[in-house]
Amino acid sequence: MRMDNSQAYRQAAQVLPLALRGAALALPEDKQGRAEELRLRVGRPMTAVFPQGELSLGTNPVTGRDLEQLLELASRASVHTVADQLRRGYLTVEGGHRVGLCGTPVLRDGQIHGLGRLSSAAIRVARQVTGAAAPVEGELLGPDRTLCSTLILAPPGAGKTTLLRDLIRLASDGVGMVAQRVAVADERGEVAALWNGVPQLDVGERTDVLEGCPKAQALMMLLRAMNPQVLAADEITAPEDVAALISAAGCGVKLLATAHGKDREDLSRRPLYRELMAAKVFERLLLIHTEHGRRSYQVEVLA
Repeated sequence: MRMDNSQAYRQAAQVLPLALRGAALALPEDKQGRAEELRLRVGRPMTAVFPQGELSLGTNPVTGRDLEQLLELASRASVHTVADQLRRGYLTVEGGHRVGLCGTPVLRDGQIHGLGRLSSAAIRVARQVTGAAAPVEGELLGPDRTLCSTLILAPPGAGKTTLLRDLIRLASDGVGMVAQRVAVADERGEVAALWNGVPQLDVGERTDVLEGCPKAQALMMLLRAMNPQVLAADEITAPEDVAALISAAGCGVKLLATAHGKDREDLSRRPLYRELMAAKVFERLLLIHTEHGRRSYQVEVLA
């Protein structure tokens, strides 16, 4: 049985030290269901993040020891087993919640091997919004009732990953469309949130996930190894990501991807995305608009 948003918040709060956990759980249940993150900064009270801003939870300042205990709880007292994740600045816990950490990097030969002297943390509540894509799914289908290659465009925090995840689920399960095999390059573990190899968020029954690998490499590995009909990736940010998408499209797979941006004109002004659009690998551009905490969608057909 899948959790509602309040239950997910309470599960995420379990990685907090006892005193901070009590402050987090003292938040009224209706607000728990809307909270997106818990923020801990040394010397400042813990806050809960909402679409409208941050709310302080109590007055006691977070200490460095609090962050050390948080890491112990999140890693189940086995920090060395999550060392690879920590090199990227975060780790995923049961339920798919992500604990991001800031501090002083431990460097060896110019490479980050861990974090010391922790200074802040962000616990992102994994919220499964089943049906997020319902308002637009019909506009993203081709004549054969399969999902069109789609680029989701929006500023940070507008819900791109949530929408991407729901489109993956729909395509994988064949909800309202023809079911297809989907492969996900989940570099940061935010789409499926694997925990002990099991997706903690619903990405469908015909979905394969490669987590923690750079997107460009992951896309090519999935293309060669898993024979997908749809390839999905979150946050296209580098030239090698663009090259991999263009290469994959040439192999006949459909693409689902997200990018940071405001509108189509914004894409055309940025060399990275200008190249991607010029390659004509996407059939639809899905824009997310946010105003006063409410989201709306706009779909553009790409020539």
